[in-house]
Amino acid sequence: MIRVTRKYRFSASHRLHAAGLSDDENAGLYGKCNNPYGHGHDYEIEVSARGPLEPRSGRAIDPAALDRLVEEQVLRPFDHRYLNIESAAFQKAVPTTENLAREIYSRLQTRWNSAFPGPWPVLDKVRIAETPRNIFEVSETNG
Repeated sequence: MIRVTRKYRFSASHRLHAAGLSDDENAGLYGKCNNPYGHGHDYEIEVSARGPLEPRSGRAIDPAALDRLVEEQVLRPFDHRYLNIESAAFQKAVPTTENLAREIYSRLQTRWNSAFPGPWPVLDKVRIAETPRNIFEVSETNG
C-alpha cells in the first residue's frame, strides 16, 4: 500500500463557546478563545489516502480528483467563514479544531466513493494544524 498526502490551506474564524455553560464557565474553559468577537486561524490541512499502485498510471490516487473533492467539501464551505454563524455543522457543536477535523473527515468520507469509485483508494487520515503547536488528526480508526 502507498499513502499519498496532499496539503491545503484555508482561513476561518470561530469562537469557542458552549451554549450549555455560563459565560464564566466558558471563559474558564476556553480562555482567550472565548473572545465574544471570535478569532481566526490560517488552517493547514493534510488529507491522506492509501491504496495500491494502479498499474497503468503508476499512481495510488488521482491528485486532481482529490483536489476537486477538497475544494467542494472543505475549502468552499469553510474558507473565510465565521464557523459559528456560517457553517451548519457548528450551529449546535462548539467549533473546536477537534470538531472541525471530524467534520472535514466526515464530509470527505461521505463523498469519497463518488470521487473515487471502486475499492481503492481509501481515505486514511485528515490532519489539521490550527497553529504550529495545535495539531489534530482523524483517521478511519479514530473517526
